[in-house]
Amino acid sequence: MNVFEIISGCLLLVCCLALIILVMMQESKQGGLGSTFGDSSTDSYFGRNSGRTLEAVLARFTKIFAIAFFVLTILVSVFSVYIQ
Repeated sequence: MNVFEIISGCLLLVCCLALIILVMMQESKQGGLGSTFGDSSTDSYFGRNSGRTLEAVLARFTKIFAIAFFVLTILVSVFSVYIQ
């Protein structure tokens, strides 16, 4: 095992754990009983300012870490063939 494999493995592990934690911190997108009886959250203050809420921040970081995870996985697999 060389230094590249150790560093890339640690980066993948950190990215994977962060992605798991971020997904578990998010609330469910299912409406439940509120959507059954006509609760429209888009007309409320929360619905209009949803880009600044904690849920929006968690969703943004989840997208960033997911993209980083896939890119890092592809780079590690490509570079592991050429670096030995």
